[in-house]
Amino acid sequence: MSARTRTIPAALAAAALAAVLAACGSGGDGSGGGAGGGAGATSAAAIPAPAKDDALAAKVPSSVSADGTLVYGTDASYPPNEFTDTDGTTVIGMDVDLGTAIAQKLGLQAEFRNSQFSGIIPGIDGARYEAGMSSFSITPERTATVDMISYFTAGTSLAVKAGNPDGLGPDDLCGKAIGVQAGTTQAEEVVTRNQECTSQGRPPIQVTELQQQTDVTLALTSSRIVGMLADSPVAAYAVTTTNGAVEVVGEPYDTAPYGVVIKKGQDDFAQAVQGAIQSLMDDGTYQAILDKWNVGNGAIPTSQINA
Repeated sequence: MSARTRTIPAALAAAALAAVLAACGSGGDGSGGGAGGGAGATSAAAIPAPAKDDALAAKVPSSVSADGTLVYGTDASYPPNEFTDTDGTTVIGMDVDLGTAIAQKLGLQAEFRNSQFSGIIPGIDGARYEAGMSSFSITPERTATVDMISYFTAGTSLAVKAGNPDGLGPDDLCGKAIGVQAGTTQAEEVVTRNQECTSQGRPPIQVTELQQQTDVTLALTSSRIVGMLADSPVAAYAVTTTNGAVEVVGEPYDTAPYGVVIKKGQDDFAQAVQGAIQSLMDDGTYQAILDKWNVGNGAIPTSQINA
């Protein structure tokens, strides 16, 4: 599976969370990239705030609603899903707009705290965050320790320099210099691919693993690598923000849903978040947010808990 699939083992209480692999983005301070990083803000109009749903709001635990704020952990280095604006501080993106709308539907204000990706799920367990929204792919390993509410779907894409000068394809990476973001499923994927390369008597992939996706994109545009593996919306966004210096090869593969992460065992809260997402889907707000960030092809019709 690879939808911003990060694979960093994160210990919640030691080995229990070692199996939880992060699904999106890597660590870092989220400051964004340079010319090749591609973290430009969208010029689209703001999305109108949805009305509060009193029935859903009543399901939110008092531990969350008491201060009127829903605190999300996010790793703001994964444009267009979550990244920092040109001021280097404000966190923006598809996940941010959708997370904000979810909070508003529940009668709350959204607060996004920029975190190293590997710290988000442990931070939820430790009550530093009340939810995680950072392109987390839903996996059996994760849902064994946290609850996840689906809202999007993405796959892995191979991106190369314009014109694909090395003639790369997703199944022809042995011996090539390929970049991935640390902790993603793409980082895990190249390990598996290398086993296949060596079993076939071919040279292993020359892997460059960097902490921020924006730095991986920069490595590609500066010719330090010849290709990169990333979530499909991220790879597509890099095409735009590099002014066509990057192109995507073929179609996304290994598609999987993204989910909002909350602490396990909060059934009413999970139902509130799922209900809020479904309501946003039904009233058009959801599609408007995805279209704002040009990721509408990742829309799903129904939100589910631990899908």
